[in-house]
Amino acid sequence: MPDRILDLGLIVAYLITVTVFGARFGGRQKTLRDYFLGGREAPWWAISLSIVSAETSTLTIIGTPALAFGSDLGFLQLVFGYLLARLVISALFIPAYWKGEMFTAYKLIERRFGDRLRRLTATTFLVTRSLAEGVRVFAISLVVGVVLETGDLPSILLITVLTLFYTFHGGMTAVIWTDVAQMALYVSGALLSFWLILHELPAGWETVAASADKWRILHWGAEGEPYFQQTYTFWAGLLGGCFLATATHGTDQLVVQRLLSAKTQQASRVALLSSWVVVFFQFTLFLTIGVLLYVWYDASGLPAPQPLDRLYPEFIWRELPPVAAGIVIASILAAAMSNISAALNSLASATMMDLLLPAFGARIPQEEDRLKLSRWVTLGWGVVLMAIAVAARQWGSVLEAGLSIASIPLGALLGVFCLGVLTRRVSEAAAMTGMALGLSAVVYLSRATEVAWTWYVVTGAVTTFVGGLLASYIFPPAPAREA
Repeated sequence: MPDRILDLGLIVAYLITVTVFGARFGGRQKTLRDYFLGGREAPWWAISLSIVSAETSTLTIIGTPALAFGSDLGFLQLVFGYLLARLVISALFIPAYWKGEMFTAYKLIERRFGDRLRRLTATTFLVTRSLAEGVRVFAISLVVGVVLETGDLPSILLITVLTLFYTFHGGMTAVIWTDVAQMALYVSGALLSFWLILHELPAGWETVAASADKWRILHWGAEGEPYFQQTYTFWAGLLGGCFLATATHGTDQLVVQRLLSAKTQQASRVALLSSWVVVFFQFTLFLTIGVLLYVWYDASGLPAPQPLDRLYPEFIWRELPPVAAGIVIASILAAAMSNISAALNSLASATMMDLLLPAFGARIPQEEDRLKLSRWVTLGWGVVLMAIAVAARQWGSVLEAGLSIASIPLGALLGVFCLGVLTRRVSEAAAMTGMALGLSAVVYLSRATEVAWTWYVVTGAVTTFVGGLLASYIFPPAPAREA
Protein backbone atom coordinates (compact mmCIF):
# COMPACT_ATOMS: atom_id res chain seq x y z
CA MET A 1 0.00 0.00 0.00
CA PRO A 2 2.80 2.57 0.67
CA ASP A 3 3.80 2.53 -3.01
CA ARG A 4 0.21 3.43 -3.86
CA ILE A 5 -0.01 6.59 -1.73
CA LEU A 6 0.11 8.82 -4.83
CA ASP A 7 -2.61 6.78 -6.55
CA LEU A 8 -4.82 6.97 -3.46
CA GLY A 9 -4.20 10.72 -3.33
CA LEU A 10 -5.36 11.08 -6.94
CA ILE A 11 -8.51 9.06 -6.25
CA VAL A 12 -9.35 11.05 -3.12
CA ALA A 13 -8.70 14.31 -4.98
CA TYR A 14 -11.08 13.21 -7.72
CA LEU A 15 -13.82 12.25 -5.25
CA ILE A 16 -13.58 15.60 -3.48
CA THR A 17 -13.38 17.62 -6.71
CA VAL A 18 -16.37 16.04 -8.42
CA THR A 19 -18.49 16.27 -5.27
CA VAL A 20 -17.74 19.98 -4.87
CA PHE A 21 -18.21 20.58 -8.62
CA GLY A 22 -21.65 18.97 -8.60
CA ALA A 23 -22.80 20.65 -5.41
CA ARG A 24 -22.00 24.14 -6.76
CA PHE A 25 -25.08 23.91 -9.01
CA GLY A 26 -27.34 23.81 -5.95
CA GLY A 27 -27.97 27.54 -5.84
CA ARG A 28 -29.51 27.50 -9.31
CA GLN A 29 -32.43 25.26 -8.35
CA LYS A 30 -35.54 27.41 -7.83
CA THR A 31 -38.33 25.30 -9.36
CA LEU A 32 -39.11 21.66 -10.12
CA ARG A 33 -38.35 22.44 -13.78
CA ASP A 34 -34.85 23.46 -12.70
CA TYR A 35 -34.37 20.48 -10.41
CA PHE A 36 -35.70 17.75 -12.71
CA LEU A 37 -35.07 19.18 -16.22
CA GLY A 38 -32.12 21.50 -15.63
CA GLY A 39 -34.26 24.42 -16.79
CA ARG A 40 -33.97 22.95 -20.31
CA GLU A 41 -30.76 24.90 -20.79
CA ALA A 42 -28.21 22.13 -21.51
CA PRO A 43 -26.82 21.91 -25.08
CA TRP A 44 -27.50 18.79 -27.16
CA TRP A 45 -23.90 17.55 -27.02
CA ALA A 46 -23.88 17.62 -23.22
CA ILE A 47 -27.15 15.66 -23.14
CA SER A 48 -25.71 13.20 -25.66
CA LEU A 49 -22.70 12.51 -23.44
CA SER A 50 -24.99 12.29 -20.42
CA ILE A 51 -27.05 9.62 -22.23
CA VAL A 52 -23.85 7.68 -22.89
CA SER A 53 -22.86 7.91 -19.23
CA ALA A 54 -26.23 6.46 -18.25
CA GLU A 55 -25.98 3.67 -20.80
CA THR A 56 -22.46 2.50 -20.05
CA SER A 57 -21.79 3.02 -16.32
CA THR A 58 -19.61 0.82 -14.14
CA LEU A 59 -21.37 -2.31 -15.37
CA THR A 60 -19.89 -1.67 -18.80
CA ILE A 61 -16.45 -0.79 -17.53
CA ILE A 62 -15.93 -3.83 -15.32
CA GLY A 63 -18.47 -6.26 -16.80
CA THR A 64 -17.74 -5.93 -20.52
CA PRO A 65 -14.03 -6.84 -20.34
CA ALA A 66 -15.05 -9.87 -18.27
CA LEU A 67 -17.49 -10.96 -20.99
CA ALA A 68 -14.83 -10.73 -23.71
CA PHE A 69 -12.31 -12.49 -21.46
CA GLY A 70 -14.71 -15.41 -21.12
CA SER A 71 -15.94 -15.45 -24.72
CA ASP A 72 -15.43 -12.94 -27.56
CA LEU A 73 -16.85 -9.71 -29.04
CA GLY A 74 -20.35 -11.13 -29.52
CA PHE A 75 -21.88 -8.55 -27.18
CA LEU A 76 -21.52 -6.00 -30.01
CA GLN A 77 -24.50 -7.66 -31.69
CA LEU A 78 -26.68 -5.99 -29.05
CA VAL A 79 -25.06 -2.64 -29.78
CA PHE A 80 -26.14 -2.91 -33.42
CA GLY A 81 -29.68 -3.24 -32.12
CA TYR A 82 -29.18 -0.10 -30.03
CA LEU A 83 -28.88 1.92 -33.25
CA LEU A 84 -32.19 0.61 -34.60
CA ALA A 85 -33.78 1.52 -31.28
CA ARG A 86 -32.63 5.13 -31.51
CA LEU A 87 -34.19 5.46 -34.96
CA VAL A 88 -37.50 4.09 -33.66
CA ILE A 89 -37.51 6.41 -30.64
CA SER A 90 -36.67 9.44 -32.78
CA ALA A 91 -39.55 8.70 -35.12
CA LEU A 92 -42.24 7.58 -32.63
CA PHE A 93 -41.61 8.68 -29.06
CA ILE A 94 -39.73 11.98 -29.12
CA PRO A 95 -42.48 13.83 -31.08
CA ALA A 96 -45.05 12.58 -28.54
CA TYR A 97 -42.93 13.71 -25.59
CA TRP A 98 -42.66 17.22 -26.96
CA LYS A 99 -46.40 17.87 -27.08
CA GLY A 100 -46.60 20.20 -24.10
CA GLU A 101 -44.24 20.24 -21.13
CA MET A 102 -43.59 16.87 -19.53
CA PHE A 103 -41.40 16.08 -16.57
CA THR A 104 -41.58 12.28 -16.90
CA ALA A 105 -42.22 9.68 -19.57
CA TYR A 106 -45.35 8.50 -17.76
CA LYS A 107 -47.24 11.74 -18.28
CA LEU A 108 -47.64 10.54 -21.87
CA ILE A 109 -49.41 7.43 -20.57
CA GLU A 110 -51.80 9.57 -18.51
CA ARG A 111 -52.66 11.72 -21.53
CA ARG A 112 -53.43 8.67 -23.63
CA PHE A 113 -54.98 6.26 -21.13
CA GLY A 114 -55.53 7.78 -17.70
CA ASP A 115 -54.08 8.22 -14.24
CA ARG A 116 -54.27 4.57 -13.11
CA LEU A 117 -51.99 3.34 -15.87
CA ARG A 118 -49.67 6.28 -15.31
CA ARG A 119 -49.24 5.23 -11.68
CA LEU A 120 -48.74 1.60 -12.71
CA THR A 121 -46.06 2.34 -15.31
CA ALA A 122 -44.29 4.81 -13.02
CA THR A 123 -44.27 2.27 -10.19
CA THR A 124 -42.92 -0.40 -12.53
CA PHE A 125 -40.11 1.96 -13.48
CA LEU A 126 -39.32 2.72 -9.84
CA VAL A 127 -39.07 -0.95 -8.91
CA THR A 128 -37.08 -1.93 -11.99
CA ARG A 129 -34.68 1.01 -11.96
CA SER A 130 -33.98 0.73 -8.24
CA LEU A 131 -33.13 -2.97 -8.59
CA ALA A 132 -30.90 -2.39 -11.62
CA GLU A 133 -29.17 0.58 -9.99
CA GLY A 134 -28.62 -1.40 -6.82
CA VAL A 135 -26.60 -3.86 -8.92
CA ARG A 136 -24.58 -0.94 -10.30
CA VAL A 137 -23.89 0.39 -6.84
CA PHE A 138 -22.61 -3.04 -5.84
CA ALA A 139 -20.39 -3.05 -8.94
CA ILE A 140 -18.70 0.08 -7.60
CA SER A 141 -17.92 -1.68 -4.34
CA LEU A 142 -15.91 -4.25 -6.31
CA VAL A 143 -13.64 -1.48 -7.55
CA VAL A 144 -13.35 0.38 -4.26
CA GLY A 145 -12.78 -2.88 -2.42
CA VAL A 146 -9.82 -3.73 -4.68
CA VAL A 147 -8.26 -0.31 -4.09
CA LEU A 148 -8.87 0.22 -0.37
CA GLU A 149 -9.06 -3.47 0.56
CA THR A 150 -12.31 -2.79 2.37
CA GLY A 151 -15.47 -4.85 2.55
CA ASP A 152 -18.52 -4.26 0.39
CA LEU A 153 -20.45 -2.20 2.94
CA PRO A 154 -17.90 0.63 3.45
CA SER A 155 -17.36 0.85 -0.32
CA ILE A 156 -21.08 1.09 -1.07
CA LEU A 157 -21.58 3.69 1.64
CA LEU A 158 -18.66 5.90 0.54
CA ILE A 159 -19.56 6.28 -3.13
CA THR A 160 -23.32 6.53 -2.64
CA VAL A 161 -23.09 9.21 0.06
CA LEU A 162 -20.71 11.37 -2.00
CA THR A 163 -22.89 11.10 -5.11
CA LEU A 164 -26.04 11.72 -3.10
CA PHE A 165 -24.55 14.92 -1.70
CA TYR A 166 -24.22 16.77 -5.00
CA THR A 167 -27.36 15.24 -6.54
CA PHE A 168 -29.38 16.32 -3.50
CA HIS A 169 -28.27 19.92 -3.98
CA GLY A 170 -27.66 20.29 -7.72
CA GLY A 171 -30.47 18.32 -9.38
CA MET A 172 -30.46 17.56 -13.11
CA THR A 173 -28.06 20.39 -13.95
CA ALA A 174 -25.44 18.84 -11.67
CA VAL A 175 -26.20 15.41 -13.15
CA ILE A 176 -25.66 16.48 -16.77
CA TRP A 177 -22.49 18.53 -16.25
CA THR A 178 -20.84 16.06 -13.89
CA ASP A 179 -21.69 13.39 -16.50
CA VAL A 180 -19.77 15.38 -19.12
CA ALA A 181 -16.72 15.82 -16.89
CA GLN A 182 -16.79 12.25 -15.63
CA MET A 183 -17.21 10.77 -19.09
CA ALA A 184 -14.17 12.66 -20.35
CA LEU A 185 -12.25 11.18 -17.43
CA TYR A 186 -13.35 7.57 -17.79
CA VAL A 187 -12.86 7.46 -21.56
CA SER A 188 -9.36 8.90 -21.09
CA GLY A 189 -8.71 6.33 -18.38
CA ALA A 190 -9.87 3.46 -20.61
CA LEU A 191 -7.66 4.63 -23.48
CA LEU A 192 -4.70 4.92 -21.13
CA SER A 193 -5.23 1.42 -19.73
CA PHE A 194 -5.65 0.04 -23.26
CA TRP A 195 -2.31 1.53 -24.31
CA LEU A 196 -0.50 0.31 -21.20
CA ILE A 197 -1.92 -3.24 -21.36
CA LEU A 198 -1.00 -3.43 -25.05
CA HIS A 199 2.63 -2.70 -24.20
CA GLU A 200 2.62 -5.46 -21.57
CA LEU A 201 1.74 -8.18 -24.08
CA PRO A 202 4.31 -10.51 -25.63
CA ALA A 203 5.08 -10.52 -29.33
CA GLY A 204 2.54 -12.45 -31.36
CA TRP A 205 -0.34 -11.71 -29.00
CA GLU A 206 -2.63 -11.21 -32.00
CA THR A 207 -2.14 -14.86 -32.95
CA VAL A 208 -3.04 -16.00 -29.44
CA ALA A 209 -6.25 -13.95 -29.51
CA ALA A 210 -7.14 -15.19 -32.99
CA SER A 211 -6.48 -18.83 -32.13
CA ALA A 212 -8.86 -18.49 -29.19
CA ASP A 213 -11.47 -16.97 -31.55
CA LYS A 214 -11.60 -13.80 -29.46
CA TRP A 215 -12.27 -11.43 -32.37
CA ARG A 216 -15.53 -13.08 -33.37
CA ILE A 217 -18.56 -10.77 -33.44
CA LEU A 218 -21.35 -12.56 -35.32
CA HIS A 219 -22.91 -15.71 -33.88
CA TRP A 220 -25.57 -17.52 -35.86
CA GLY A 221 -26.24 -20.10 -33.17
CA ALA A 222 -24.37 -23.18 -32.00
CA GLU A 223 -25.54 -26.45 -33.49
CA GLY A 224 -27.13 -28.84 -31.09
CA GLU A 225 -28.20 -26.12 -28.64
CA PRO A 226 -31.72 -24.63 -28.48
CA TYR A 227 -31.53 -21.33 -30.36
CA PHE A 228 -33.56 -19.25 -27.90
CA GLN A 229 -31.40 -20.39 -25.00
CA GLN A 230 -28.30 -18.84 -26.58
CA THR A 231 -27.75 -15.30 -25.29
CA TYR A 232 -25.50 -13.70 -27.90
CA THR A 233 -26.65 -14.74 -31.36
CA PHE A 234 -27.14 -12.33 -34.25
CA TRP A 235 -30.93 -12.15 -34.08
CA ALA A 236 -31.03 -12.20 -30.28
CA GLY A 237 -28.59 -9.31 -30.33
CA LEU A 238 -30.21 -7.30 -33.11
CA LEU A 239 -33.83 -7.75 -32.05
CA GLY A 240 -33.14 -8.08 -28.34
CA GLY A 241 -30.84 -5.06 -28.37
CA CYS A 242 -33.35 -3.03 -30.38
CA PHE A 243 -36.28 -3.82 -28.10
CA LEU A 244 -34.19 -3.41 -24.95
CA ALA A 245 -32.80 -0.01 -25.96
CA THR A 246 -36.18 1.18 -27.24
CA ALA A 247 -37.57 0.39 -23.80
CA THR A 248 -34.69 1.88 -21.80
CA HIS A 249 -34.32 4.99 -23.96
CA GLY A 250 -37.94 5.46 -24.93
CA THR A 251 -39.90 4.53 -21.79
CA ASP A 252 -37.40 4.54 -18.91
CA GLN A 253 -37.27 7.84 -17.02
CA LEU A 254 -33.49 7.56 -16.57
CA VAL A 255 -32.90 8.42 -20.25
CA VAL A 256 -36.21 10.08 -21.15
CA GLN A 257 -35.55 12.70 -18.48
CA ARG A 258 -32.40 13.67 -20.36
CA LEU A 259 -34.31 13.88 -23.66
CA LEU A 260 -36.89 16.12 -21.99
CA SER A 261 -34.08 18.37 -20.72
CA ALA A 262 -33.06 19.45 -24.23
CA LYS A 263 -33.81 22.92 -25.51
CA THR A 264 -35.87 21.75 -28.50
CA GLN A 265 -37.31 18.58 -30.01
CA GLN A 266 -34.63 18.60 -32.70
CA ALA A 267 -31.88 18.95 -30.09
CA SER A 268 -33.37 15.99 -28.22
CA ARG A 269 -33.30 13.86 -31.39
CA VAL A 270 -29.73 14.85 -32.31
CA ALA A 271 -28.53 14.11 -28.77
CA LEU A 272 -30.03 10.62 -28.88
CA LEU A 273 -28.76 9.65 -32.33
CA SER A 274 -25.25 11.00 -31.81
CA SER A 275 -24.92 9.11 -28.54
CA TRP A 276 -24.84 5.78 -30.41
CA VAL A 277 -21.51 6.57 -32.07
CA VAL A 278 -19.88 7.06 -28.66
CA VAL A 279 -21.63 4.00 -27.23
CA PHE A 280 -20.37 1.79 -30.04
CA PHE A 281 -16.82 3.10 -29.57
CA GLN A 282 -16.96 2.50 -25.83
CA PHE A 283 -18.27 -1.05 -25.99
CA THR A 284 -15.67 -1.92 -28.62
CA LEU A 285 -12.93 -0.43 -26.47
CA PHE A 286 -13.87 -2.29 -23.29
CA LEU A 287 -14.43 -5.59 -25.09
CA THR A 288 -11.01 -5.27 -26.71
CA ILE A 289 -9.47 -4.61 -23.29
CA GLY A 290 -11.00 -7.93 -22.20
CA VAL A 291 -9.34 -9.68 -25.12
CA LEU A 292 -5.98 -8.12 -24.24
CA LEU A 293 -6.35 -9.27 -20.64
CA TYR A 294 -7.11 -12.79 -21.84
CA VAL A 295 -3.81 -12.84 -23.74
CA TRP A 296 -1.93 -11.37 -20.75
CA TYR A 297 -3.23 -14.00 -18.33
CA ASP A 298 -2.59 -16.73 -20.90
CA ALA A 299 1.04 -15.61 -21.26
CA SER A 300 1.63 -15.13 -17.53
CA GLY A 301 0.14 -18.46 -16.51
CA LEU A 302 -1.64 -16.78 -13.62
CA PRO A 303 -5.23 -17.68 -12.72
CA ALA A 304 -7.84 -15.04 -13.46
CA PRO A 305 -9.47 -13.46 -10.39
CA GLN A 306 -12.88 -14.66 -9.30
CA PRO A 307 -15.48 -13.42 -9.84
CA LEU A 308 -14.41 -12.26 -13.31
CA ASP A 309 -15.95 -8.84 -12.67
CA ARG A 310 -12.83 -8.14 -10.57
CA LEU A 311 -10.64 -8.80 -13.63
CA TYR A 312 -10.19 -5.27 -14.99
CA PRO A 313 -10.01 -3.25 -11.75
CA GLU A 314 -7.68 -5.78 -10.11
CA PHE A 315 -5.32 -5.81 -13.09
CA ILE A 316 -5.20 -2.02 -13.11
CA TRP A 317 -4.41 -1.79 -9.43
CA ARG A 318 -1.93 -4.67 -9.30
CA GLU A 319 -0.10 -4.30 -12.60
CA LEU A 320 -0.24 -0.72 -13.90
CA PRO A 321 2.44 1.73 -12.74
CA PRO A 322 1.71 4.35 -10.07
CA VAL A 323 -0.21 7.44 -11.19
CA ALA A 324 -1.59 5.52 -14.21
CA ALA A 325 -3.42 3.13 -11.88
CA GLY A 326 -4.82 6.02 -9.85
CA ILE A 327 -6.07 7.79 -12.97
CA VAL A 328 -7.80 4.68 -14.36
CA ILE A 329 -9.41 3.72 -11.04
CA ALA A 330 -10.64 7.30 -10.63
CA SER A 331 -12.09 7.09 -14.14
CA ILE A 332 -14.07 3.96 -13.22
CA LEU A 333 -15.45 5.71 -10.15
CA ALA A 334 -16.36 8.65 -12.38
CA ALA A 335 -18.61 6.46 -14.52
CA ALA A 336 -20.15 4.97 -11.40
CA MET A 337 -20.98 8.27 -9.77
CA SER A 338 -22.42 9.78 -12.95
CA ASN A 339 -24.85 6.89 -13.27
CA ILE A 340 -25.92 6.86 -9.64
CA SER A 341 -26.62 10.59 -9.71
CA ALA A 342 -28.80 10.21 -12.80
CA ALA A 343 -30.67 7.29 -11.25
CA LEU A 344 -31.34 9.20 -8.03
CA ASN A 345 -32.72 12.21 -9.89
CA SER A 346 -34.89 10.14 -12.23
CA LEU A 347 -36.28 8.03 -9.37
CA ALA A 348 -37.09 11.20 -7.44
CA SER A 349 -38.75 12.85 -10.46
CA ALA A 350 -41.02 9.88 -11.15
CA THR A 351 -41.91 9.59 -7.46
CA MET A 352 -42.75 13.29 -7.19
CA MET A 353 -44.41 13.98 -10.54
CA ASP A 354 -46.25 10.68 -11.07
CA LEU A 355 -47.16 9.60 -7.54
CA LEU A 356 -46.88 12.23 -4.82
CA LEU A 357 -48.00 15.44 -6.53
CA PRO A 358 -51.04 13.91 -8.30
CA ALA A 359 -52.15 12.55 -4.92
CA PHE A 360 -51.08 15.31 -2.52
CA GLY A 361 -50.22 18.28 -4.72
CA ALA A 362 -53.09 20.39 -3.41
CA ARG A 363 -51.58 20.20 0.06
CA ILE A 364 -48.18 21.42 -1.23
CA PRO A 365 -49.05 24.48 -3.34
CA GLN A 366 -45.75 26.35 -2.91
CA GLU A 367 -42.96 25.61 -5.39
CA GLU A 368 -40.36 26.04 -2.67
CA ASP A 369 -41.96 23.33 -0.55
CA ARG A 370 -42.20 21.00 -3.53
CA LEU A 371 -38.51 21.51 -4.29
CA LYS A 372 -37.62 20.77 -0.68
CA LEU A 373 -39.69 17.58 -0.72
CA SER A 374 -38.01 16.52 -3.99
CA ARG A 375 -34.62 16.72 -2.32
CA TRP A 376 -35.77 14.54 0.58
CA VAL A 377 -37.23 12.02 -1.85
CA THR A 378 -33.82 11.92 -3.54
CA LEU A 379 -32.24 11.17 -0.17
CA GLY A 380 -34.72 8.38 0.46
CA TRP A 381 -33.87 6.69 -2.83
CA GLY A 382 -30.18 6.86 -1.94
CA VAL A 383 -30.89 4.74 1.13
CA VAL A 384 -32.92 2.27 -0.95
CA LEU A 385 -30.12 1.85 -3.52
CA MET A 386 -27.59 1.12 -0.79
CA ALA A 387 -29.86 -1.57 0.66
CA ILE A 388 -30.36 -3.22 -2.75
CA ALA A 389 -26.60 -3.09 -3.42
CA VAL A 390 -25.98 -5.15 -0.29
CA ALA A 391 -28.41 -7.81 -1.50
CA ALA A 392 -26.92 -7.78 -5.04
CA ARG A 393 -23.72 -9.42 -3.82
CA GLN A 394 -25.26 -12.84 -4.51
CA TRP A 395 -26.60 -12.14 -8.03
CA GLY A 396 -23.70 -13.25 -10.24
CA SER A 397 -22.20 -11.26 -13.16
CA VAL A 398 -22.97 -7.59 -12.52
CA LEU A 399 -23.43 -6.71 -16.20
CA GLU A 400 -25.78 -9.57 -17.03
CA ALA A 401 -27.57 -9.28 -13.68
CA GLY A 402 -28.32 -5.62 -14.31
CA LEU A 403 -29.51 -6.23 -17.86
CA SER A 404 -31.60 -9.29 -17.06
CA ILE A 405 -33.36 -7.59 -14.12
CA ALA A 406 -34.25 -4.62 -16.31
CA SER A 407 -35.41 -6.88 -19.12
CA ILE A 408 -38.23 -8.52 -17.13
CA PRO A 409 -40.69 -5.56 -16.91
CA LEU A 410 -39.29 -3.36 -19.70
CA GLY A 411 -41.03 -5.32 -22.45
CA ALA A 412 -44.43 -4.72 -20.85
CA LEU A 413 -43.64 -1.01 -20.50
CA LEU A 414 -42.58 -0.78 -24.13
CA GLY A 415 -45.71 -2.58 -25.25
CA VAL A 416 -47.92 -0.12 -23.33
CA PHE A 417 -46.13 2.88 -24.81
CA CYS A 418 -46.51 1.42 -28.32
CA LEU A 419 -50.22 0.91 -27.67
CA GLY A 420 -50.44 4.54 -26.66
CA VAL A 421 -48.56 5.91 -29.65
CA LEU A 422 -49.67 3.53 -32.41
CA THR A 423 -53.33 2.79 -31.56
CA ARG A 424 -56.48 4.76 -30.81
CA ARG A 425 -59.16 2.22 -29.88
CA VAL A 426 -57.25 0.59 -26.98
CA SER A 427 -58.62 1.75 -23.63
CA GLU A 428 -56.89 1.95 -20.25
CA ALA A 429 -58.43 -1.34 -19.14
CA ALA A 430 -57.32 -3.09 -22.34
CA ALA A 431 -53.79 -1.68 -22.02
CA MET A 432 -53.54 -2.81 -18.39
CA THR A 433 -54.71 -6.28 -19.45
CA GLY A 434 -52.01 -6.38 -22.13
CA MET A 435 -49.40 -5.25 -19.62
CA ALA A 436 -50.40 -7.99 -17.19
CA LEU A 437 -50.12 -10.57 -19.97
CA GLY A 438 -46.71 -9.24 -21.02
CA LEU A 439 -45.34 -9.31 -17.48
CA SER A 440 -46.71 -12.81 -16.93
CA ALA A 441 -45.11 -14.08 -20.13
CA VAL A 442 -41.67 -12.75 -19.21
CA VAL A 443 -41.87 -13.94 -15.61
CA TYR A 444 -42.73 -17.40 -16.95
CA LEU A 445 -39.75 -17.32 -19.32
CA SER A 446 -37.36 -16.21 -16.59
CA ARG A 447 -38.60 -18.68 -13.98
CA ALA A 448 -39.74 -21.78 -15.85
CA THR A 449 -37.54 -21.88 -18.98
CA GLU A 450 -33.93 -21.41 -20.00
CA VAL A 451 -34.71 -18.82 -22.68
CA ALA A 452 -31.91 -16.22 -22.81
CA TRP A 453 -32.57 -12.81 -21.23
CA THR A 454 -31.99 -11.12 -24.59
CA TRP A 455 -35.45 -12.36 -25.65
CA TYR A 456 -37.30 -11.08 -22.56
CA VAL A 457 -38.06 -7.56 -23.80
CA VAL A 458 -39.08 -8.81 -27.25
CA THR A 459 -41.49 -11.30 -25.70
CA GLY A 460 -42.90 -8.83 -23.18
CA ALA A 461 -43.43 -6.06 -25.72
CA VAL A 462 -45.07 -8.23 -28.38
CA THR A 463 -47.30 -10.02 -25.84
CA THR A 464 -48.39 -6.72 -24.28
CA PHE A 465 -49.13 -5.08 -27.62
CA VAL A 466 -51.05 -8.03 -29.09
CA GLY A 467 -52.80 -8.72 -25.79
CA GLY A 468 -53.86 -5.08 -25.48
CA LEU A 469 -55.21 -5.04 -29.04
CA LEU A 470 -57.22 -8.23 -28.47
CA ALA A 471 -58.51 -6.97 -25.13
CA SER A 472 -59.72 -3.80 -26.85
CA TYR A 473 -62.44 -5.91 -28.49
CA ILE A 474 -63.67 -6.93 -25.05
CA PHE A 475 -63.38 -3.63 -23.17
CA PRO A 476 -65.09 -0.48 -24.46
CA PRO A 477 -62.99 1.56 -26.91
CA ALA A 478 -60.92 4.35 -25.46
CA PRO A 479 -62.43 7.86 -25.39
CA ALA A 480 -60.68 10.41 -27.57
CA ARG A 481 -57.50 11.52 -25.83
CA GLU A 482 -54.37 13.35 -26.92
CA ALA A 483 -51.38 11.01 -27.29
